[in-house]
Amino acid sequence: MCVDSKYNPGIYWGYMDTTLLNVKTHKKLKEEAQKVAKELGLPLGTIINAYLRELVREKRVLFSVPPIPNMRTQKLLKKIMHDMRKGKNAHGPFTYEGAIEYLSTL
Repeated sequence: MCVDSKYNPGIYWGYMDTTLLNVKTHKKLKEEAQKVAKELGLPLGTIINAYLRELVREKRVLFSVPPIPNMRTQKLLKKIMHDMRKGKNAHGPFTYEGAIEYLSTL
């Protein structure tokens, strides 16, 4: 019995037509990914195939780790937080009308 992967992704019984995909990645990342896959009891190729199927099905990429701001942005955010704690360079909170009034004075 062969289950159609289009309707049942991740389930294969019988022969699956395969191809080789070469991907460059950092050696340490590959080793860590293999370790996690082994802990989960799955081959790394199975996990990568699941991600590829999701990419094709959803036509989007989701990153679960929030992006880390670059150093310039981190310094700016740190300065903003410092100013906010000191009450410096901060106005508000505003109502809609108060915000319009404040902005018209600038």
